[in-house]
Amino acid sequence: MMRLMGDTVVTLPSFLCIILVLLALIFIKIFHKLWWAPTRIQKFMASQGISGPSYRLIHGNNKEISNMLKEARSRPIRNLSHDVLSAVQPHIHSWIKSYGKNFLQWYGLQPVLVIAEPELCKEILNNKDRVYTKQKPNVYVKKLLGDSISMAEGEKWSKLRKLSNHAFHGDNLKSMIPDMIASSKTMLEGWKKHEGKEIEVYEQFRIFTSEVISRTAFGSCYLEGKNIFDMLMKLSSVIFRNSHKVRVPGISKVYKTSDEKESEKLEKGIRDSIIKIFKKRERETVSGDEDSYGRDFLGMLLKAHHGANVKQRISVDELVEECKTFYFAGQDTTNSLLVWTVFLLALYPDWQEEARKEVLQLFGKETPNADGLAKLKTMSMIINESLRLYPPVISLVRKVDKEVRLGNLIVPANVELLVPNLAIHHEPQFWGQDVKLFKPERFSEGVANATNNNMAAFLPFGMGPRTCVGLNFATIEAKIALSMILQRYSFTLSPAYVHSPFQFLTVRPLHGLQVILHSL
Repeated sequence: MMRLMGDTVVTLPSFLCIILVLLALIFIKIFHKLWWAPTRIQKFMASQGISGPSYRLIHGNNKEISNMLKEARSRPIRNLSHDVLSAVQPHIHSWIKSYGKNFLQWYGLQPVLVIAEPELCKEILNNKDRVYTKQKPNVYVKKLLGDSISMAEGEKWSKLRKLSNHAFHGDNLKSMIPDMIASSKTMLEGWKKHEGKEIEVYEQFRIFTSEVISRTAFGSCYLEGKNIFDMLMKLSSVIFRNSHKVRVPGISKVYKTSDEKESEKLEKGIRDSIIKIFKKRERETVSGDEDSYGRDFLGMLLKAHHGANVKQRISVDELVEECKTFYFAGQDTTNSLLVWTVFLLALYPDWQEEARKEVLQLFGKETPNADGLAKLKTMSMIINESLRLYPPVISLVRKVDKEVRLGNLIVPANVELLVPNLAIHHEPQFWGQDVKLFKPERFSEGVANATNNNMAAFLPFGMGPRTCVGLNFATIEAKIALSMILQRYSFTLSPAYVHSPFQFLTVRPLHGLQVILHSL
């Protein structure tokens, strides 16, 4: 039998042969992607002394990691210990012990080289040769952060970084202090009804940090931004639920899960709400005045959006993504910092009293001011020790686009590099045998002295050119809130508190933080 195909006559056996060849090629491609390429990378790294948990078909190590995390969350940490690595990142804790500070793990088909040697971490994060780029976000994270400053590369990142540096440094940062104080007063006014009683402060700090972002960055109150924060929280929950699930590439074009549908709806809702806020600001603008958009973050973004310099101008999409990122990152990280610092001060009343003594010496019962905040040495030590033991962000990830040399290692293209800063913060080699203890005095002579000039051993806000742009903002906000709390209250841990730190997107207490307030 014969069939006509265009001007060519093809016999049925020939047609079957073509089909078989195509199927064979598809099989070879699948085999290469699912087995040959991972096995080759695993052997190549093993030849350099880098081992790790075995690659599992399709899932990599995701199921192992997920099971370890579920088991860790099922049991609280006894005796209020700060030995939290095994609870928050049990896989990192276990595999560093088994395979050493540098090892290879698998996120599905993605090889991830974990690097816990500070000198190598420093090389990655300083990125002098610009070979270590941000990893591409998965479909859910992309809906949260898009191609914002936290994900962008090259000229786009430089443009956005310059804009953010200007917004959150110097006089602009000082101008935000009154709004931070006002938000602290609002929070503490609500605490009066809890005097002598138990109060759950994680939720209190969530609302407080949300209001600070709304006031300082967008010129609005918490209620105006509440809808955005609610949608961001829901989107964060979707990201958390899917953090260790493997999704076959391309399948979402054929079939969407309920989480994918929900995330798309939330992404659109957040975008529409942000556009509504900046359209309102545009309508209120006095034409012709370059400062008429305001000096807050939103004003800076609108000024850049309408700027005369085309190369430095930002699009509506960029404006929306920067707003989303700051709404989320500015709120979540400071919330984590505050809740763990209050936990530590409640657990160690002597340090709480030292901090209070310093606050009263500098401010009395008056509201904090910029000069005094810069002189809070004891509080700075306490905050640094809190960030060491309970950093909000516990891993920093980069990717190599082409084969590179890292120290003495050759890293193949498309391998991700993970810097486990929580593990580094809890490593006795860098911090001494008292590494699990709360000892703010280790920072009495500054970070450099605390780390024996090994600055890459302390990475709560990252390092190098991509150090968190909101570092100073978060630190000042935390100092103001803590100072105003210490002026009014002493506090102790409630018997109801269960010590279960876990990683949501940042590190938070699984069951909240309950303390007993004592009015001064």
